[in-house]
Amino acid sequence: MLKTMATKKRQEKWYWNWLSKHVYMAAGAVCVVVFALFSMLDIITRHNQEMEVPSFAGMDLEQAQKVADELHLRLEVTDSVHIVRMAPGAIYKQNPLEGSHVKKNRRILLTINAKSPKMVKMPSLVGYSLRQAQSELSSSQLKVGRLIYEPDIATNNVLEQLYNGSPVEPGTELQSESIIDLKLGLNEADSVALVPSLIGKPYPIIKDYLIDNSLNMGKVHFDSTVSTMQDSLAAFAYKQELILPEGDSIPRYGTAVSVYFTLDKSLIPVNGDEQD
Repeated sequence: MLKTMATKKRQEKWYWNWLSKHVYMAAGAVCVVVFALFSMLDIITRHNQEMEVPSFAGMDLEQAQKVADELHLRLEVTDSVHIVRMAPGAIYKQNPLEGSHVKKNRRILLTINAKSPKMVKMPSLVGYSLRQAQSELSSSQLKVGRLIYEPDIATNNVLEQLYNGSPVEPGTELQSESIIDLKLGLNEADSVALVPSLIGKPYPIIKDYLIDNSLNMGKVHFDSTVSTMQDSLAAFAYKQELILPEGDSIPRYGTAVSVYFTLDKSLIPVNGDEQD
């Protein structure tokens, strides 16, 4: 009897030792697998391995592709414009913008300068909001020009569409990238504009950024670092000035903002919001 009980205890001890051993082994295996998965995930997602997107503005596709290949980026032409002062086939705009941080194999969308102007039809914008009009013009490959405000019950409601200073009828054929001025309503009760900081932003997007805030682009100043069209497309704002009408002390919808551009990043104020 005593011998049987001793044998049973030895068996139980052996069983618990065996079970504990295998539990520890299983836990160790799980840890190894989890560690391996996280290591692989870091490799797959290239954790913390981001690069700064260069400026492709002004390059032709062959030049841009060489730069993209060195950085393991992918280029894709998604749109074209026609700019007389720019070389045909040159890259006009990119997305993501220069200075953005991306991972390898990121796709960069390009807008290039077409060899000849494309004809498009003028959409009907009267009655649209400014934001809707921007979207319609963009989809028609036309550009918003000057915002002209006059008293009306509805702020930013399109009252008239103008081309070269004259009303333009919907359906009229125009060259793509033509400039369309918009006559907009302005309710005095909500006419005060919020002026955004443009500091550090690239030249190609500044005008759209101002229009988004119901403001006009004033004079454009390039410093001595900018000497070519390619330079201007790669330049960024380092100073801005409000052009307030005489007797006005606050910015209102339609106020013009003059912007200064450079290629010298050391000119960007540390706080990033210098304006006069």
